Amino acid sequence: MEYTILNGRMINRPSALVDIEDRGYQFGDGVYEVIRVYNGKMFAAKEHMERFVKSSDSIGIKLPYTLEHITNMLKDLIERNSLRLGIIYMQITRGTAPRNHAFPTHDVTPCLTAYTSEYPIPKTNLTAGVKTILTEDIRWLRCDIKSLNLLGNVLAKQKAEENDCYEAIQHRGEEVTEGSSSNVFIVKNGTVVTHESNHLILKGITKEVILRVCIENNIHAEERTFSIDELKEADEVFLSSTTSEVTPIVVIDGKNVGDGKPGPVTKKIQDLFRKEIEKQCGKL
Repeated sequence: MEYTILNGRMINRPSALVDIEDRGYQFGDGVYEVIRVYNGKMFAAKEHMERFVKSSDSIGIKLPYTLEHITNMLKDLIERNSLRLGIIYMQITRGTAPRNHAFPTHDVTPCLTAYTSEYPIPKTNLTAGVKTILTEDIRWLRCDIKSLNLLGNVLAKQKAEENDCYEAIQHRGEEVTEGSSSNVFIVKNGTVVTHESNHLILKGITKEVILRVCIENNIHAEERTFSIDELKEADEVFLSSTTSEVTPIVVIDGKNVGDGKPGPVTKKIQDLFRKEIEKQCGKL
């Protein structure tokens, strides 16, 4: 039996049904998190939970449980589903109410759900790197909120898929923002650069871990905007996310990055990131 969480209850997944007037379904009125699980343990759980609260607060949803209670429920979910290597998907919506754009005026309980999925380490992509394509960033101006409204991201990812690419690198005019489901880094003359964490991008948990390990290991890293030209002229480019970890980008719009192979700085950061995983979750 596979279990899922629905409003604080651990139930059989096929029984986990939400009302057709749930505001997440009708308006995308909610937020979510994806947490990596290695060796049955959540990686960077505290950081993910803090971002979940921040996103919820940003749209005026008050969590119906404490963070400690939610964290304990997720640990129980991992154990019941015997998950060793995979992800937890968790979301909260404003709840169920008659359809109206404005927030419900009566007391409505937010709907919290979570489930697990097996998800392997993407070893081939980590070793060989991936191809990407550039696309205009058409999303709203609060990308720092991990909102359920992902249509812009979906369209960008589909463009990548149709062009036989792993990811779409988004840009607003000449300014590179982030991937459709990842943060983007460039490396030039040994310096690592990624977009500052503001309203135009999601403050990725993996991104923050990378920046921390760079500081701890004397790798010069900067958070600032960079242009499409800087992206194309970079010595190395890589992306990061919960599921993609630290993935080298070797092709952009059909042209090789550097010599078309993962670079030395990217490889070093991959090693440091793997050590961070093992520090928290044990040997892989």
